[in-house]
Amino acid sequence: MKRRSFLTLTGAAGVAGVAATVPGLAAAPAAASTARTAAAGSSSLRDLAARIGLHIGTAVIPFDLDNAPYAEILAEQFSAVTPGNEMKWGVVEPTQGQFDWSGADRLVSFAQAHGQLVRGHTLLWHNQLPTWLTDGVTNGSISNSQLADLLKQHIFTEVGRYRGKIWQWDVANEFFTDATSTNPSHLNQDDFWVSHLGPDIIPQAFRWAHQADPHALLFYNDYNIAGEDGSNSKSDAVFAWLKQMLAQGVPIHGVGDQGHLDTQFGFSGAKMQQDLERYAGLGLKVAITEADVRTFVDGPTTQVPTDSLAQFAQPFEFGQMLKAAMAVPDCLSFTVWGFGDADSWVPGFFTGEGYATIYDVSLQPKPAFFELQQDLALGASGAPRHKDH
Repeated sequence: MKRRSFLTLTGAAGVAGVAATVPGLAAAPAAASTARTAAAGSSSLRDLAARIGLHIGTAVIPFDLDNAPYAEILAEQFSAVTPGNEMKWGVVEPTQGQFDWSGADRLVSFAQAHGQLVRGHTLLWHNQLPTWLTDGVTNGSISNSQLADLLKQHIFTEVGRYRGKIWQWDVANEFFTDATSTNPSHLNQDDFWVSHLGPDIIPQAFRWAHQADPHALLFYNDYNIAGEDGSNSKSDAVFAWLKQMLAQGVPIHGVGDQGHLDTQFGFSGAKMQQDLERYAGLGLKVAITEADVRTFVDGPTTQVPTDSLAQFAQPFEFGQMLKAAMAVPDCLSFTVWGFGDADSWVPGFFTGEGYATIYDVSLQPKPAFFELQQDLALGASGAPRHKDH
């Protein structure tokens, strides 16, 4: 279940174009805003989750903050935010030595104004790197030694800029292979960073990030590492690596399971809970970092499921993930990878699929929203005692 980042640079303009064609998204009237608030119920996701010490988060693209209804939902429902792209190297330093912090700064400021925590995403990843960096490595103008120095500089510059303002950093992202029937998961030797600097660059990145901000929680982040693919091979490989890194004193504080699901494949919430508990058993914090559940739809603009059963399966799988997170005391946060279907990365990367978030293309709460709300409410107040007569 390979996935790519939410609203990548090439996809952002396309999603903006879709948003402009979706009725009610660009400029919903006040009445629609009131209806959304009423539909969401008297208790927001963030308030319900706070009662059990859990943070509910979402990925955000800062230009969406210009949309007042979107910003209202973001402030009301979520207690943590993750930049979809705006802290990735290719965005913050598109030209060597020339930085663009505008999007990241704006999101951090919004979070501070609305009592939200920020997850930084991501420092060490093979994708969305600046062209000047990858071209330089390819043509030999940047040596491996220089590449390591540039990475160190990047980490100290970015983490240092937001020192004290970032709750969790996804330091390293997606370094393990997908398991197959004949080849178990392992550290990807063909990864851009590993192939040029060796596997030790991963723990080194954690050390640099910790030096730059000793108080930030540092996470390893990956997909299919809590049994989502029906196998624990990838989870086993990551678990063994984390155990090794911790034994070496590497400052890794947590592991993030992305939680990208598809209703056409099987999924076990019980297995996810077991894997999260296993990571926590190492003394790590855990988090669900990019949750969404996609299914087949009629088209990218309307995103109506083509199978009526998918309308039941999608909220069910969201609920299974949340309940797994709620059952593990060391799970700090549950983050959805964007809350509105109009902004979802899914239609641009999985042909014929969508409906992956908890609000529809018109920013109306979907059954998945109410599933999460109901689960959190039960967790917050507990089930009432039943009469025995």
